[in-house]
Amino acid sequence: MEVGTCSPVTRRRDRAPRRPWHNDPVTPDDAIRPPALDPSIASRLKRDDHGLVAAVVQQHDTGDVLMVGWMDDEALRRTLAEGRVTFWSRSRQEYWRKGDTSGHAQFVKGVAIDCDGDALLVRVDQVGAACHTGERTCFYTDLPATEGNRP
Repeated sequence: MEVGTCSPVTRRRDRAPRRPWHNDPVTPDDAIRPPALDPSIASRLKRDDHGLVAAVVQQHDTGDVLMVGWMDDEALRRTLAEGRVTFWSRSRQEYWRKGDTSGHAQFVKGVAIDCDGDALLVRVDQVGAACHTGERTCFYTDLPATEGNRP
């Protein structure tokens, strides 16, 4: 290998993703780690076997439930710090910030953790459709259900 070049790096979940502005071939990826999620928040999360927690996204002013995504600690840190919702894509195995390619951005208005620590509620101002199908919400298909009544 020539001096000043790096060997190809396989992206691993325990390694910070390569920063888009980082193009110095001499500096290893491990030298550029993002700040960690606040430990007082991280300690409250109950993650699944893949280190993820469900994030329910809700329109802040109407209460409409828009979608459900998945976050690891870094996705939550980015969401809290940047004011835009970032998810971990289970299919692509990478972070994605909602709206960067579609223009259908989610601007954070608030984030709450549930009592068990295994789910997040992300209140947003949604621009355009939340669903990849083009629908405003991912919950547009009603299932047949017997309606219950209070005694």
